Amino acid sequence: MVKNNWQIKKLRDIGKIISGGTPSTSISEYWNGDINWISPSDLTGYVEKKIKKGKKSITEEGLKKSSAKLMPKGSILFSSRAPIGYVVIADTELCTNQGFKSIIPNENLSSDYIYYFLKASKQKAESIASGTTFKEISLKVFSEIEIPVPPLETQHAIVSKIEELFSELDQGIADLKTAQEQLKVYRQSVLKHAFEGKLTNKNVKEGELPEGWEKLKIGDFAKVKGGKRLPKGHFYSEEQTQYPYIRVTDFCNQTVNKYKLKYLHPETQFAIKNYTISKNDVYISIAGTIGVVGTIPEQLDGANLTENAAKITEFNKVYNKFLSLFLSSIEAQIQIKSKTKITTQPKLSLYRILDIDVPIPSLEEQHVIVQEIESRLSVADKMEESIQESLQKAEALRQSILKKAFSGQLL
Repeated sequence: MVKNNWQIKKLRDIGKIISGGTPSTSISEYWNGDINWISPSDLTGYVEKKIKKGKKSITEEGLKKSSAKLMPKGSILFSSRAPIGYVVIADTELCTNQGFKSIIPNENLSSDYIYYFLKASKQKAESIASGTTFKEISLKVFSEIEIPVPPLETQHAIVSKIEELFSELDQGIADLKTAQEQLKVYRQSVLKHAFEGKLTNKNVKEGELPEGWEKLKIGDFAKVKGGKRLPKGHFYSEEQTQYPYIRVTDFCNQTVNKYKLKYLHPETQFAIKNYTISKNDVYISIAGTIGVVGTIPEQLDGANLTENAAKITEFNKVYNKFLSLFLSSIEAQIQIKSKTKITTQPKLSLYRILDIDVPIPSLEEQHVIVQEIESRLSVADKMEESIQESLQKAEALRQSILKKAFSGQLL
């Protein structure tokens, strides 16, 4: 429901709507010219409202020999596929590829007002898009989207109010993210003190281990074994079987995210049955993302382990949670990084894991240290959960502001 002096129009009524185009990439004379050319990839991670140029530019000849069209400053660019919903305002004369539907606004239309309306319309645009390989919103369908249009003075007032509220919201989000970073520092500080012996010993000298501690390599007290790739031609089961397969993407917060696990067919399980991991082991990722560590929850004891991870197993003298927490500390991660072979895909060899140095107190003190760490980190985890909830609420509030703005309720 909009106010009486507002009009409901379609996007085609508020300006000229055009698509873009791409010159032939095989003809070098069409590229690296003076004409700014924008593609949706230029907007990945882009947070500014206005844009002047992208990663590529085209020549006058490239413009003539393609369906790209030069648009004036103030045009609004809306990505219409792969993905749908990026919005920016042209801060100079430019053109786009075919992944956009752009609006050159009529007089008495604020570019900023249209920009925020399209920001608020992302979900609607996605819902009316069509396609199989990827979704796209056509020029015809985009043109039919309705927009509430108040007088120009009101448009400016709405934009001003949106930006005032967004500025306050952004400051709140920045504060929350600062708190997140401080929690990371706190967690590492707890781990550093723990494995220097300072949580359980008084008067520890800097750079020295407490009395009774020793520094051993993982190979001195455990073995390291790799996981297993699925055999060629085998696929995950569509149903939850009794054979879970743990991937690196399932590693989370020193344990395993049980809700996105994949499961194997019995015949696949039979083929890789010797590559399981137990609740007494420690996992460590060894390919791609290196050094993610943790332990397996009891209900996943005996699950299968991906080839992109290894298990540290057959312990003596060391509590598995103590080792897992140590390996997540900065000191251990520095060792892990130094032992990682950097190629196209980083790789940590199993024998190099055996060479990692670990400070080790008595088994009794290890259990006390783990309890002390978990006690402190549980508080940090609750704070982190609260911050995440606040960030989600902030995003919901942003959408609420936009919804009110275009229903006449914001001012």
